[in-house]
Amino acid sequence: MLIHNINLDAKSVSRLATRGLSLKTLKDQLEHELELSLELWQAQGLSLVKHQGYYYFNTAFVPLKEAEFCIVDIETNGSKIEKHQIIELAAVKVRDGIIIDRFESLVHAKEINPHITEITGIKVEDTKDAPPLPEVLKKFKLFLGNAIFIAHDVKFDYMFISKSMQKIGLEPLLNRSLCSLALAERTIVSYRYALSYLNDALNLNPNATHHRAMSDVLTTYGLFLLSLKNLDENIETVEDIIRFSKESKRLKRPKFDPLVKI
Repeated sequence: MLIHNINLDAKSVSRLATRGLSLKTLKDQLEHELELSLELWQAQGLSLVKHQGYYYFNTAFVPLKEAEFCIVDIETNGSKIEKHQIIELAAVKVRDGIIIDRFESLVHAKEINPHITEITGIKVEDTKDAPPLPEVLKKFKLFLGNAIFIAHDVKFDYMFISKSMQKIGLEPLLNRSLCSLALAERTIVSYRYALSYLNDALNLNPNATHHRAMSDVLTTYGLFLLSLKNLDENIETVEDIIRFSKESKRLKRPKFDPLVKI
């Protein structure tokens, strides 16, 4: 489970998403006064609400049709946050299955490994007039707001962005997150669940350029719509779908790859 930097134990995080957390249990784990903590979390993308005497993530009461999801993808010049950086960031905001806003930017980089250029097509020269990382991250944070953060294998994108924000002096992200890969494993039968494979199998994004941020975002958007279409009707709220993506049984994969011609 992605608990991020909320400073609560795993059991308390789970209860915020399900049965609610008592005021005493919440206060016992806080570094600051309750009101200040709630304000700080709100600024980091996380909202709590009080319901019948208990505290919950507000997403426990937000219907899927009313929720704002932010589908995100990044390209980086390496996988280690200590020495690498984001070189491209893209996102779309989705409400009730419709894209309502877009964000896309290259990021100025002093070096990009030839191997990364081979994968992404992005060269150092392509980024020479792009804005610096702090500017891009500050704008993205405003774009993201309190939306639910979605990415394919969400942990990498979420943590890389969150830790990049910390490196430039911003607070880490606390937005609720949803993994499109984990959701697909429970809603779509496929031999493999890599984004490129799913696109080949399902034609999610006919104009895809794999390993470019906006292209992968749009492919993930197509995948997310298909997953929503296949969801059980009992899944009504944001927390329902997050829990389903983590706890529901994965669908059985075919024994043979249907894309391989025998």
